[in-house]
Amino acid sequence: MGLVMPDFGLFFWMLVSFSLLLFVLKRFAWSPILKALSDRENSIEDALKSAETAKLEMLTLQAGNEKILKEAILEREKIVKEARELKESIIHDAKLEATIEATKVMESAKSAIERERAAAVNEIKNLIANFSVEIAETILKEKLAEDNRQKELIQNYIDQINLN
Repeated sequence: MGLVMPDFGLFFWMLVSFSLLLFVLKRFAWSPILKALSDRENSIEDALKSAETAKLEMLTLQAGNEKILKEAILEREKIVKEARELKESIIHDAKLEATIEATKVMESAKSAIERERAAAVNEIKNLIANFSVEIAETILKEKLAEDNRQKELIQNYIDQINLN
């Protein structure tokens, strides 16, 4: 039974050694260990507080970023809309200017054509008048005693005139 029940002397010295070890640990090691644990606990709490603060700052920054992004999108849409309006305005102005210019050219061409037509009509009238005078002159120069002879001469002169 010696193994199960220790001897009184062994028990006494074990108790004295354990008490001495406990006293030495309490006197020299217990305070630094507790201080180290307390410091570790404080640093963990500070790290958690810092993490929470960083998380809140991140959420604030994220909200700010989303706001800036929305503003940038709105600004981009505004710029694109202004560019479209400017493009449509330029196209409209160009079409209007082209229409005005085409109208001016058409009017100018019409007036030129009208002038040319009037000049051509006047020239034809002058030619006809000259031909008529020449025919009449030629007819009058001839002795026109008989009526058939007059008609024959007139027809002959008309056939000889080359109208261009």
